[in-house]
Amino acid sequence: MTDFSGLPLVIEPADLQARLDAPGLILVDLTSTKRYGSGHIPGARFVDPKRTQLGQPPAPGLLPSQGDLEKLFGELGHNPDAVYVVYDDEGGGWAGRFIWLLDVIGHTRYHYLDGGALGWTGELSTDVPAPAAGSVSLTLHEAPTATREYLQSRLGAADLAVWDARSPQEYRGEKVLAAKGGHVPGAVNFEWTAGMDQNDHLRIRKDMPQILEQLGITRDKEVITHCQTHHRSGFTYLVAKHLGYPRVKAYAGSWGEWGNHPDTPVEV
Repeated sequence: MTDFSGLPLVIEPADLQARLDAPGLILVDLTSTKRYGSGHIPGARFVDPKRTQLGQPPAPGLLPSQGDLEKLFGELGHNPDAVYVVYDDEGGGWAGRFIWLLDVIGHTRYHYLDGGALGWTGELSTDVPAPAAGSVSLTLHEAPTATREYLQSRLGAADLAVWDARSPQEYRGEKVLAAKGGHVPGAVNFEWTAGMDQNDHLRIRKDMPQILEQLGITRDKEVITHCQTHHRSGFTYLVAKHLGYPRVKAYAGSWGEWGNHPDTPVEV
């Protein structure tokens, strides 16, 4: 079996196991150097999660430079026909952020391995694929990303849902990781790990549609999700995409930018 067509965004280990030899597959491991080195899914290429972020204060979660993105995707052997399968070992934060990167570069052929490294029961490998030698030229798209200015301009809109993936303590301003504590006015707090099944390898909870409906994060709204650095909100971005929400954006600057900007309104 070599074809990924017809599969949903979120796939099971058996779906990948049957397609490990698929032509065009780029399998991306976003765990850690140590975990990857001790054994990974055969054929997986390791990407240090920090390479998916700009990494500069006060908003390290912003998009890396175009040059750095082209270097990263060049090493992966990126091409328009590639099918990406992405996984991590934390329930989908870094993997979801990588899927956001794929949306930013306009590549829509991708899947997330539910449960990631924790749910994989197949063989592991210590072989490290050589980096691809080609270079790539990327076109970056603005649609998947909400800038601070855009989010600020949308505050109070009836068709907006701001999904804050941070801890309740951060949301309430009790734990302050920026110049200002609290949350974006009108934001709804649902902490990222609460969306994972703790008894099933951190798979996405099957009742997430009902949970989001109760929170008012509904399909008729534009969903903008964030955390501190758009790492935890990689998971919430992934979940909204997985559930078929038509308008989803990541606020990459996240609280690192919002909480340190002098002109941003804050609620506690």
